[in-house]
Amino acid sequence: MSQTLFSRNFTLVIIGQIISLLGNAIISFALPLYLLNQTGSSVLFGTVTAFAIIPSVLLSPVGGLIADRVNKRNIMVALDFFTAILVLIFSLLVHRVSLIPLMTVALMLLYGISSTYHPAVQASIPALVSKDQYVQANSVVNTIGSFSRLIGPVLGGMLYSAYGLDPILWFAAACFFLSAVMEIFIKMPHTRQARTGSILNTVKSDFQLSLRFIRFDKPVLIRVQLILCGINLFLSAMISISTPYLITEVLPFEPDLANRLFGFSQSAFALGGLAGGICAGLLAKKLMIHRAGNLLICAALLVFPMGFTLLFCSQNGWINYIAILAGCFFLMIFATLFSVQMMSFIQTETPQHLIGKVLAVSSVFSQCAQPLGTAMYGILFDLFKGAEYVVIFFAAIASLLVAIVTRSTFKGLHNASKAAAEN
Repeated sequence: MSQTLFSRNFTLVIIGQIISLLGNAIISFALPLYLLNQTGSSVLFGTVTAFAIIPSVLLSPVGGLIADRVNKRNIMVALDFFTAILVLIFSLLVHRVSLIPLMTVALMLLYGISSTYHPAVQASIPALVSKDQYVQANSVVNTIGSFSRLIGPVLGGMLYSAYGLDPILWFAAACFFLSAVMEIFIKMPHTRQARTGSILNTVKSDFQLSLRFIRFDKPVLIRVQLILCGINLFLSAMISISTPYLITEVLPFEPDLANRLFGFSQSAFALGGLAGGICAGLLAKKLMIHRAGNLLICAALLVFPMGFTLLFCSQNGWINYIAILAGCFFLMIFATLFSVQMMSFIQTETPQHLIGKVLAVSSVFSQCAQPLGTAMYGILFDLFKGAEYVVIFFAAIASLLVAIVTRSTFKGLHNASKAAAEN
């Protein structure tokens, strides 16, 4: 007889996640918005965002390695306490020192902590629930993440508009501190692994093994990495920069209203991702890999209405906002469906003992394009100030070309596989 899913320890992890992710979602919304409000510069906004993403790219594979060698509870407790202290220090310095370097360092630390924290939570599931409950447990964790991204921006937008940045910082610090205190009482089974070398040598060895497999055994995965890089460079980066910049700085809204509307747009993203995840589960048997490019084509086409409304209805803020909101929601549905297919494809093509390493390599290479894209779009929006639709159309066309190449790639693989099976 299997144990109940919501055991004492798993329940403490979940409650800690709810509190910690809520604080993280609110502060991740408020800090970039505060920077944009204070500077009004898309170049600074894009550049700071680009630098902030770099630690997340570098530490995500390291986080998985640490989670295998250190007690997961200790990782979660330490990182939540450290984040609470970091936020409090930031609140003391934000009005006293130069904003740009302070914001850059703070966001780099927050994103780096998040990329290390998440693998510890995922790796704790097998230690807390039985094997037949893995899917349910992962579903609970992912649902909490989606709802925190859904609620956080709305709550953050309302608090920021009504009270400013300082109360948000105090609230977020309290969330991280309370989460850490609760996680202290988790009893997490842990078996210490013998060390065969330094952490850096272990990471280096794993990466080399993964790269050899991708290069010589499954070169098709190289094309998958290039596709993911193209999506992050032209589509994901554009959305992350254009949404706050257009809503808060370009569209003719009052500042307080614009900040709240930006919060709703971020929730539309999260809701679209949640809907896409549900659709992926319901349509699992109908999601054929050779049709993956069609999902990307739909996502790219949804960007064009944003450009047209900016071009023809530049003075009507609500029409542009509705186009952005609807585009964000439906784009995330198709993007999530595509991501599920890509993850399944990589898992199918990779032996079980290499999946974690190959996914770590995939994460690093695909995410490297994100900071480049955010910096690029920050510059482009500054160059085309007053004609922002040019940047949107550029992103739409570039994304559409990537989608067409994607469709051609996977159709070719499908046809080759079919021909090989017939022979």
